[in-house]
Amino acid sequence: MKFLVIGSEGPGTETPEDTVEILETMVLPGLDQLTRLEQDKKILGGGIPVGDRATVFIIEADSNEELDRILRDLPLWPILEWDVTPLQSFAGRAAKDREIAERLKEAFE
Repeated sequence: MKFLVIGSEGPGTETPEDTVEILETMVLPGLDQLTRLEQDKKILGGGIPVGDRATVFIIEADSNEELDRILRDLPLWPILEWDVTPLQSFAGRAAKDREIAERLKEAFE
């Protein structure tokens, strides 16, 4: 199963010290982990929207539970708001739409 994942609303910081701490303990390790998932072909594509404190990617997972585990294991998990959308394949949708079109044509004959 493929999922579109958007992590957004990254935290702001009050001081340079806070910034360094969040970068070193959450952001950089999280980006390293996302890079590994991409290298392992688990993440099929994605990146960071320019100028934003967010991440967007398409990931392959066998189940909702597997994706949940992957996201919760990310150091970024507690600092971003997560939006996950299951994706249907183009071919799968086309097959279903063809089936519906055929049924509708039969109804009008």
